[in-house]
Amino acid sequence: MRLSRTTAYLSSLLLSIAFTLTGAAAAQADQSPKATGYVALGDSYSSGVGAGAYDSGSGSCKRSTRAYPALWAAAHSPSSFNFTACAGARTGDVVANQLGPLGSGTGLVSVSVGGNDAGFSDVMTTCVLQSESSCLSRIAQARSYVDSTLPGNLDKVYSAIKTKAPSARVVVLGYPRFYKLGGSCTAGLSERERSAINDAADYLNAATAKRAADHGFAFGDVTRTFSGHEICSGSAWLHSVNWLNIGESYHPTAAGQSGGYLPVFTSAA
Repeated sequence: MRLSRTTAYLSSLLLSIAFTLTGAAAAQADQSPKATGYVALGDSYSSGVGAGAYDSGSGSCKRSTRAYPALWAAAHSPSSFNFTACAGARTGDVVANQLGPLGSGTGLVSVSVGGNDAGFSDVMTTCVLQSESSCLSRIAQARSYVDSTLPGNLDKVYSAIKTKAPSARVVVLGYPRFYKLGGSCTAGLSERERSAINDAADYLNAATAKRAADHGFAFGDVTRTFSGHEICSGSAWLHSVNWLNIGESYHPTAAGQSGGYLPVFTSAA
């Protein structure tokens, strides 16, 4: 009988110790820092080219305090905010130069990339300076690149983000259509060229959205918010050709960042 009581006591003591240790471990896990930092990656549409008010410290990356990442961070006060998006960035640039701040504490990531890979700048230069047939041919070349090469490049970016920030919600932002067809423009590109450029933007967005979804990321479609604010609309949120500052051409204005990009990102985030 004495042995039975001793055994019961020891069993009770061991169970008590086990529950205490388990509870302590659970409490320690609950107290671990949550992933609440925000990192903004991508190209000029994320850095804010065209919006003005550039951070002098960002140099040629031209990060603007009026860009949607900075506006979102100011409104939501994440535990940390790292803004590494850079004008002119391609997918390889994002992987090589922008992922440093990502980590276990990153809870939110935004990224727009792919337009420079597909030759956005060269397409628009060709269409503005050369013939309609040259414009349409260059657009077809860009669409071919989107089919053949861009998906693999996007996969590299998205996989790297997932590896470095496994707890993060990732929002991939697309690009607006540039032109309101049948709008107020009376000179410049032909309607056929404008329509082909818009279709190419949709084509790029569709390919990007597919790759984002396959990686479990959200896609932010900004064509809805920019509708009625394209070039030739009379209330444009995009710069047309700016010969005095050519780099801002076809980029969102400050209103395009706050009215076109910010609400889409806020909803997806």
